[in-house]
Amino acid sequence: MRIVVIGSVAAGTSVAAKARRNTENAEIVVYDQDKDISYSVCGIPYFVGEEVESIDKLTPRNATWFKKRYNVDIFTEHRVTHIDPYKKELQITNLQTGQAITDTYDVLVLATGAAPVTPEAFIDQKWDNVFQVRNIQNAISIRAFVDTHKPKKATILGAGFIGLEMAEQLFNEGIEVTLIQRGKQVMKHMDPDMAFRVENLLRDKGIRVLLETTVAEVVGTPFVNAVKTDTSEIIDTDMVILATGVRPNTKLAQEAGITIGGTGAVQVDKKMRTNVSTIYAVGDVAESYSLITGKPIYRPLGSTANKMGRIAGDVITGGCLEHRGILGTGIVRVFDMAVAQTGLTEKEAREAGYDIAVLYNIKPDKADYLGGIELTIKAIADKATGRVLGAQITGINGVDKRIDVLATAISFKAKAEDLFHLDLAYAPPFATTKDPVLYAGMALDNALKRNPLITPEELIKKQQMNERLQIIDARSPKQYAVSSVEGAINVPLADLREKAQTLDPSISTITYCNKGVTGNAAQNILLNLGFKQVFNLSGGNKNYQMYRHMKK
Repeated sequence: MRIVVIGSVAAGTSVAAKARRNTENAEIVVYDQDKDISYSVCGIPYFVGEEVESIDKLTPRNATWFKKRYNVDIFTEHRVTHIDPYKKELQITNLQTGQAITDTYDVLVLATGAAPVTPEAFIDQKWDNVFQVRNIQNAISIRAFVDTHKPKKATILGAGFIGLEMAEQLFNEGIEVTLIQRGKQVMKHMDPDMAFRVENLLRDKGIRVLLETTVAEVVGTPFVNAVKTDTSEIIDTDMVILATGVRPNTKLAQEAGITIGGTGAVQVDKKMRTNVSTIYAVGDVAESYSLITGKPIYRPLGSTANKMGRIAGDVITGGCLEHRGILGTGIVRVFDMAVAQTGLTEKEAREAGYDIAVLYNIKPDKADYLGGIELTIKAIADKATGRVLGAQITGINGVDKRIDVLATAISFKAKAEDLFHLDLAYAPPFATTKDPVLYAGMALDNALKRNPLITPEELIKKQQMNERLQIIDARSPKQYAVSSVEGAINVPLADLREKAQTLDPSISTITYCNKGVTGNAAQNILLNLGFKQVFNLSGGNKNYQMYRHMKK
């Protein structure tokens, strides 16, 4: 059997390695139009910012290593230009010599990845200081430009993972950064109220953030010296980074009659097979599917690409692995903040038809007396079943382990009540006695059963509709005087039992404190006293004020 793989980054090399581990009887050949193989795209910003000292750290393996280790022939700088699925033939161009080559296969794997999206103003033109962030040559070029030209100002288009990482790294190099985002928020895969926390941090650090903005015109040649936005603002710049996302490289697949899914990526089954029986697709060119909804999704990540490659390599050589879907879990460091997400966002859950409970949980990552620092967990659960559907977290420390626990729980269809019963590691330097994950589960479970939550957005909508409400601030008068929810009256928790008789138990009541715990205590008192409907404001006044700030 002759296995040919097109593409040699995360997915393609995983196919070859797993296939060889399973059998010594197959011929395995890999073609790639790039110069480098098996490199870390995600590490590029950190090489640019010199956190990674040598480019060799991002390219630990080469074709010679693969040949010795796996007896796999990898041909770099070879572009596959045509697939004939009937003859099982490939047309290939050697990019170094221009030579045309024909090759055959028994099984073909498309690992052609994704190409960076180029904004309209930059299409079909080249400048010496405009860079994509997609491969090792890009990394070398950006680092060389920074070292040689000492830019003072940089403009970054796109506020996803790569855009934010590049903003951090260039800013740390002493470069003034302007971040331009077409959409209404940074990090489009998060809910706006969580993404706003990231935007605030960027602005506090000194990054200029322009939302709902595009570049209409590029000024200067062969070096860009300014960009003009669609609002006619001229932004002086010494370099431009294009980080406006990627799209799957499906040209070869389409020409070969392979079905493209609704996401725009190649449609595959759980064994990574396309509609053409002898052709598989893996990595950033292929779509995945949601573990929660079962519907196709496209989230190009190296971790998913590796899994897909391993599955295809196993299946091709007689194995029984299957792709089990993904949650779209991701994490990024933005200066001293970690930002993570898994599963469905609030918006996605509602669009999928779920009736959900939404929790904002603000808790320290470890014991206060050992320097615990707040992290914010936004978690959602299905009211009908109690199943946890997704979570987003921002914080300084401990974000990674909490999102991984939640991703694991969601993968195994945990309910909110199950989170509370997890036996997580506890010691004061690492966690609180009631870990933020446990507390999130407890509070969500309470919300589903007896203690309903209300988000700042929901509260404000009720007020805008002139719904009759009584809002109880259960904090101290001193805290209330500093800032409070609009329309709230101050009844400190210690006085609530006595003063409850002055309140109307038939009116919808909202209790709150600074973050949520005392508000929940007040909610319990009123419910036990027979109040008809009592909500606790999720995330308390702190979360409410953040939401109000976002809406200004």
